[in-house]
Amino acid sequence: MTHYFETPTNPGRDERSVEMTLWGHDVTLTSARGVFSADGLDLGTAVLLRTLPPPTTTSRLLDLGCGIGPITLALALACPQAEVTAVDVNDLALDLTQRNATAAGVGDRVRASRPDDVDPDLRFDEIWSNPPIRIGKEALHQLLRTWLPRLTPGGIARLVVARNLGADSLASWLVSEGWQVVREGSAKGFRVLSVSA
Repeated sequence: MTHYFETPTNPGRDERSVEMTLWGHDVTLTSARGVFSADGLDLGTAVLLRTLPPPTTTSRLLDLGCGIGPITLALALACPQAEVTAVDVNDLALDLTQRNATAAGVGDRVRASRPDDVDPDLRFDEIWSNPPIRIGKEALHQLLRTWLPRLTPGGIARLVVARNLGADSLASWLVSEGWQVVREGSAKGFRVLSVSA
C-alpha cells in the first residue's frame, strides 16, 4: 500500500473524478490512488470548511498538505483576490492540485510546490491545513514550527485535527510554544483550531 506522503511508483495509472462542494462551489477534481483521501472530500476537511467561512481580507494563503487540492480550490474560488500556495511532499498530489486548479479556472493564482521550493521569504496571511497527524508527533511539531512563523503579523492558521489523534494535546503544545489557540468548533470527532501569535 502506498503511503500518502510518498509519491507512488506508477502515478496516474488509475485516475478518477471525484465531485465535491466547497463553500458553495460544485467542483469535479481528478484524483488517483496514492494520495490522501483519494475517493472524495475527507471528513476532517469537510468539518473545517463547514465550521469556518472563507477569508475575506487576505491576499496570500497557504494550504499546508494539499493532497488533491480541496482546500486550495476552496480558498482560490472563494477569494478571487488571493494567491494560494499549495504545499505537499507527494509529487502526484502536487500535480493533481495544479491540474485541478487549472480545470477550475484558478490555476493562474495557485502554485503547488514541494516545501523546499517555496520562497523562504514568503509570508502568508492565513494558513489552512488538515495536517498529516500520522507522520508522528515529532515530525508534526517540526512541520508547525517551520510554517507557523511564516504568518504575517496578525495572520492566523486554521487547523482541523481528529480528537482521537491528539487534537487537545496539540492545542496544549501550541500554547506552550507561545501561540494563541481558539477552538472554533468540534464535530464528527474533529476539532477546528485557530492559531495566532
